[in-house]
Amino acid sequence: MKRLINYLGLVVAVALVVSCSSSRKVARTPMIGGLTGTDYIEKVIELSPVWQSLSGKVTLSLSTPEGVSKVGSATLRLKRDESIQLSVAPLLGIEMARLEISPDGILALDRLNKRYVQVSFEEVNSWAHTDLSFAVLQSLFLNELFVPGKQRVAVTDAGDFRVSLADGRAVLETQDSGQLTYRFYTSTDKGWLEESNIGLADTPYSLQWKYDAFQLLKDRFFPEQMYVTIQGTGKQVGVGMEFSRLNVGGNWEARTEVPSRYKRVQVDELLKMLVSK
Repeated sequence: MKRLINYLGLVVAVALVVSCSSSRKVARTPMIGGLTGTDYIEKVIELSPVWQSLSGKVTLSLSTPEGVSKVGSATLRLKRDESIQLSVAPLLGIEMARLEISPDGILALDRLNKRYVQVSFEEVNSWAHTDLSFAVLQSLFLNELFVPGKQRVAVTDAGDFRVSLADGRAVLETQDSGQLTYRFYTSTDKGWLEESNIGLADTPYSLQWKYDAFQLLKDRFFPEQMYVTIQGTGKQVGVGMEFSRLNVGGNWEARTEVPSRYKRVQVDELLKMLVSK
């Protein structure tokens, strides 16, 4: 009987410790906009676009330590899970260049000089020491949360994120991200995704993708300005994108066929040719 009483006492003690520990965890979970952490994450996911396609005009600008310069205008066409296309056609609607991102990789066509570059994501990641994929880039363009290895984030994936408060914003961070960190900065009052950040753990290097100028597009608020920078290189270089005439829906050829007369060149070769001009 004495042994049984001691055993029961031990069970009660363990239960109390677990209960107190759980209570402390709940207390540390922030309330955001009147919602618990999990409810808030679900809200952010629910605000993501549900569109299958998106198109519009985009003005591109380049920011360097010397200042900001306008690069040109392009047409954006995005078909979910198929491709992201940026087409440059400044003269009478005649396309001069095209950048296409698909699950197969990245394709860049220089129609003026009849040449192209084509690389897989495996090559890009090996060269840049990163872990990019079409799904990640698609989410960045669509102002969505993402989890590496998943095609799309659903409300049921809320448990893949942990949430904290920093500088008046709610920060969502994915778990089990290995060498890379994935942080998403959102507005606490509206739940809008204002910045996505992919960082290399224990280094200053990161890809920062900011969103601004949110406007109502169909049934969702969507940013009309995006700004992309590489952090930690010592030189502040970024690309700005300002969108206009955005439309949801539409149909077009999602994949580009490279003409047989075009010459394939390597990335470094193309860069040398562009720098020499």
